[in-house]
Amino acid sequence: MKRKSYADMNCAVARTLDIVGDPWTLLVVRDMLWGYHRFGEIQERLGIARNTLADRLLVLVENGLVHRETYQDNPPRFEYHLTTSGRALAPVIFTLMQWGDEWSGIEVPPVHLVEAKTGRTLSPILVDEQTGTPLQDLTIRAIHVDDPRTDSK
Repeated sequence: MKRKSYADMNCAVARTLDIVGDPWTLLVVRDMLWGYHRFGEIQERLGIARNTLADRLLVLVENGLVHRETYQDNPPRFEYHLTTSGRALAPVIFTLMQWGDEWSGIEVPPVHLVEAKTGRTLSPILVDEQTGTPLQDLTIRAIHVDDPRTDSK
């Protein structure tokens, strides 16, 4: 059963979920970040049904997060690569991974991030650009520009 679309909602989170809200989609993006680009290798790594993977890749391509490149003509075979907007999901994936390492009950994290050039282990955090304060340490409120009940000053 197909879920309701959020495309008409005036909410960035809802519209983003309309594109990447399916769990398989974020796992496909994760695998592309890890360097897997061919349909077969993504399908094998995830154990995802071929038709499900094809559907998720189509959504990613149609929404400009992934571009498809031919690597074989007969039969046609493709690689899938993240675009700039697709790569911009990396902090989302890293944050989900970090949260899961701490809170999902995994005893030993199965993956750790390293800087490719130096091999230095990374521990990413999201911070306020102006102060460098981790976002989880700030009290944040949302200012809704289209809600007259919200003071936007």
